Amino acid sequence: MLNAIVRFSLRFRGIVIALAFALLGYGLYSLANAKYDVFPEFAPPLVMIQTEAPGLSPEQVELLVTTPVEIATNGVSGIASLRSGSIQGLSVVTVTFQSGTDLYRARQVVAERLATLAGQLPQGVKSPIMTPLTSSTSTVSGIGLTSERLSQMQLRTIADWTVRLRLLAVPGVANVIVFGGEVKQYQFQFIPERLIKYSLTGDDVLNAARRATGINGAGFIDTGNQRMVLQSEGQSLSPTQLADTVLVHENGANVTLGQVAHVI
Repeated sequence: MLNAIVRFSLRFRGIVIALAFALLGYGLYSLANAKYDVFPEFAPPLVMIQTEAPGLSPEQVELLVTTPVEIATNGVSGIASLRSGSIQGLSVVTVTFQSGTDLYRARQVVAERLATLAGQLPQGVKSPIMTPLTSSTSTVSGIGLTSERLSQMQLRTIADWTVRLRLLAVPGVANVIVFGGEVKQYQFQFIPERLIKYSLTGDDVLNAARRATGINGAGFIDTGNQRMVLQSEGQSLSPTQLADTVLVHENGANVTLGQVAHVI
């Protein structure tokens, strides 16, 4: 067999040389147009949809949230598989598309389908969102913040508003997940006996807290020469200020947040 190949190559050496040059040219062309990456993408294109449903049990999440999302996305063309998971307060639907599907176009179609769910989900359930695009390699690097002077809350604030934003600005970084530490927040711990005494509900306390921490536009004033923009400054930014927020005014006396709840 080997002798036959050698005889053929010597007899038709012009054809063999021409084929060799053609193969060399095709190799150079393929090398110049080859797609390469440090972490090649080997996973099929997929879209993950998350929906928060505070207060609902897994059965309620499955029936009232996950099923409508699945029905809305099931008609998208190019779907290879559709999986879902329902836990307390959270629904996760994973849509896997066939290999070669344009992922950006698929995400656009899925977003249009999810928009049709507006007003159909139970009250209190947040709108379904698609998670950002991530590589199949998932987490590439982990970074920890430590300090001997700063508290856990201060470190979490730095991680959320400084480190995370700078990492997202780095080319190739798709998502940065922050966990741990203490998230800065204000808490209202109700005193049920006080609420009953003043005939108030939890919604009354929450509405008063939202008004105290909200920012409202004050409009503007037009003069003959200019327009002056008005800025209101009355937002409560500390637990003490929130505790002094007036809930109701009856019989010449005020009932404040601090009287019906512990503000911390």
